[in-house]
Amino acid sequence: MAISPHEPSAAPPLRSWRSELRALLSWRRILTRLRAVLRSALVTFVVLTVTLWLMPGVESNDIVDTLGLVAIVAGVGAVLRPLLLLGVTALGGWGAMLLGVIAQIVVIVIALEIDPAERITGLPSLVLTAILAVVFAAIVDWMADSGTDDTFVREARRLMRGVRRRQARLAGGPFLTFRRPRQGSDPGLIMVQFDGLSEPVLRWAVRAGNLPTLGHWLRSGSHAMRGWHTGLPSTTPASQAGILHGATRQIPAFRWFEKDTGKLMVTNRPRDAALLEPRLSDGRGLLRDGGVSIGNAFSGDAAVSLLTVSHAALPGRSARGWAAFMASPYGFTRALVLGVGEVFTELHQARLQRRRNLQPRVSRSGAFLALRPASMLLRDVNVSLIAEQMARGAPAIYCDLVDYDEVAHHAGPARPESMRQLESLDRMLGVLERLAPEAARRYHLVVLSDHGQSQGATFRQRYGESLDEVVERFSAGDEAETIEEPTESEPPVENATPVAPLLVVSSGNLALVYLTKFRQRLDRAAIDRVYPRLIHGLVAHPGVGLVIVRGEDGPIALGTSGRHHLRDGIVHGVDPLLPYGPRARHDLLRHQEAEHVGDLVLISCVDPVTEEVAAFEELVGSHGGLGGWQTEAVLVHPARWPVTDTELDGPDAVHHQLVEWLAMLGLRTRSAAADETLQLEREAQEKIFESPESPRLSRTHDG
Repeated sequence: MAISPHEPSAAPPLRSWRSELRALLSWRRILTRLRAVLRSALVTFVVLTVTLWLMPGVESNDIVDTLGLVAIVAGVGAVLRPLLLLGVTALGGWGAMLLGVIAQIVVIVIALEIDPAERITGLPSLVLTAILAVVFAAIVDWMADSGTDDTFVREARRLMRGVRRRQARLAGGPFLTFRRPRQGSDPGLIMVQFDGLSEPVLRWAVRAGNLPTLGHWLRSGSHAMRGWHTGLPSTTPASQAGILHGATRQIPAFRWFEKDTGKLMVTNRPRDAALLEPRLSDGRGLLRDGGVSIGNAFSGDAAVSLLTVSHAALPGRSARGWAAFMASPYGFTRALVLGVGEVFTELHQARLQRRRNLQPRVSRSGAFLALRPASMLLRDVNVSLIAEQMARGAPAIYCDLVDYDEVAHHAGPARPESMRQLESLDRMLGVLERLAPEAARRYHLVVLSDHGQSQGATFRQRYGESLDEVVERFSAGDEAETIEEPTESEPPVENATPVAPLLVVSSGNLALVYLTKFRQRLDRAAIDRVYPRLIHGLVAHPGVGLVIVRGEDGPIALGTSGRHHLRDGIVHGVDPLLPYGPRARHDLLRHQEAEHVGDLVLISCVDPVTEEVAAFEELVGSHGGLGGWQTEAVLVHPARWPVTDTELDGPDAVHHQLVEWLAMLGLRTRSAAADETLQLEREAQEKIFESPESPRLSRTHDG
C-alpha cells in the first residue's frame, strides 16, 4: 500500500538522523572544531601564564597547574556563557552592553576561584586578574589573526546559523539539527553608506590598490562606479532625508533655526531627529516594505530601526546580533580594548602632524579622542546587526558607517589616517561577502556615500576671528529701525530657545544667519534697514565667497566683484559663482526653496587652484556648503543594473533609483512603485525655479 504524503513513516526520520550524523561527523567539521579548540586553548594558556606572572604574590606558575586552569576556564565558559547570553538578550540596550563586559570577567573570576592551585585569593585580586586576562586575550587574539577579521567572521557565522536554526524551529522544522543552513535563493539588497566619502577619493584609492574588495568588484566588471551630485546642503541628514525619504528640501543644513517655534534644530540630537522624521515620512520611504535601518539619521519607514538617531534607542531584546556581539569575547570586549589602542594611535598621528608642521590642520584632542574609537566600535556593532538581519532574511538593509567621515574631519579627507579608515571599511565589505553563504537570501551589495569632504584651513585660522565675531562686528550699534514685529494678538511661541537678535548657525563652510526678532524671512531691503552695514561688510570680507539674500526679483548671490540673479541668470560684474562650479546656480536655487532657510545664506571662499574651503567650524575636512569635493558623492552598484538617470542630481534622485532597483528585484510592492511614479510626476511639475540645462528625473517604472 502506498503511503500518502500526509501519513507518518519511520523511514524518513531514520534517513534524516543518518544525514544529521554524517553532517556532525564530517571530517571537515571535526577538523575545524579541533583547530578552534586548540587555538582557544593555546590563547588561554598564553594569556593566563602572562597574567599570573604579572600578578604580585603569585609564587607558582607551574605549567601543569596552568593547563588545568585552562580546562577549568573552558568548562566554566561552556556552562556560563549560554546563560549569560540569555541574560544579555533579555536585558537589551545598555544592560546588554554592561553585562557583555562583565560576562567575560565573571567567567575568569569563577575559574580562578575554583582553581585547585589557589594562586589568586581575595575578590579584588580575582577581579583585577580577570580584567588583565580579558585585555590580554583581546590583544593576543588580534595578533593571532594578524590584524584580520577572521575571528569576527567566525563569530558572525555562528550567530547567523543560530538565528536561522531558531527561525526554522519556529516554522515547524526539527528541534535539533547539525546541518548548516543553505543560502536562500530569494534576492535581497544591502545598501552600505560610507559616510563622507567623495567619488574622486574613492576612485584614487581603488587605482592605488588600497581597497582590495571594491577594487576586485570594479576590475572584474561585477560592479560599476559612478559619481552623483549632492547639491546644497552637502550634509548627512539632508542626504539621508533624500535617499531614505525623498524629502531633501525639509532640511536646510546640519543645524538651523526655526522662527515659528524659536527652536535651534541640530539633526544629530535624537529629540530633534524624532521631531523631523514625521515631516519627512509620507509612508513611502525606501525601506517601507519590511526593510531595516541600521545606524542612520532617519528610518526610511523601515519595519526595524536599530541605532537610528530618530528612534533614540539602543537595540532591544529582539536584536540578537546586539546581544551576541556584547556577550562574545571577540565582540564588545575586543572592540573596547582595540579602541583604547586607537586613542594612542590618534595621539601619535596628531603628534606627527605637529612635528612635520602639516598644513592645514586642527586640534585632534578633546572629544575626538573618544569619538574615534567609538566610531570603530559602532562599525563592528553595525556589521553584527547586518549579519543578524541577513540571517533573518530582511529584504532590504540600509546601514551608515561613519569611520572615515569622523577621522577625515580632523585629519583631512585624503590624509593617511583617513585612508586607513577607508581600508577598514573595505574590509567590512569583504566580511559581508564572506557571510553571504550563511544568509537567508541571495543579497546584492550597493555601496554609496552621502556627500564628500573638502579640505582647508578654517575661517578662524585664516582671519583670527570666528564668523560669529565678524557678524557681531558688522551689526554692532545698528538696529536703527524695526520691522513689523509680531503683534500682541499673535500667540506666544512655546518652548522657545533664548537666542541673540542675530543668530549664526554654521554647518561646515555653509552658514545661515537669522534675524530672530522677526517671524518672517526678510529680504535685502528689510535687512539693510535694520543692519545697514551687515550685508556690505560680509560681501567685502575675504573669507566669505557668497552672500545669498532675497531681492525684489528673487534670490541674489553677492560676491566681492559682482552679483548673480539666480532666477534669471543675469550677472553684473564678475560672476561670484564661477569658483563653485557649473552646478552652483542650480544648487543655490534649490536650497532657497528649503524649509527654514536663513535670512542670509553664507558660503565661504574657495581657492580656485587647490579647491580648499574655509570652514566656519574648526574642522580641516568639512562639508555642508559648496566648493571642492564635498558635493561629489559616489554610487557603486551591480554593473548590469539599469540606471534611469545617467546624471544623478541630488539625494532624491538616488532615492528614486534605489526604489527602482528594489522594484526590479521584486522587493517593492506594486502600489509603492506606483506611488513613486506619481511622486516623480508631481516633483517634475513643481521644479519651476530650476535652470533649463539641469538634468531632470525620468519616470520610475515598475520592475
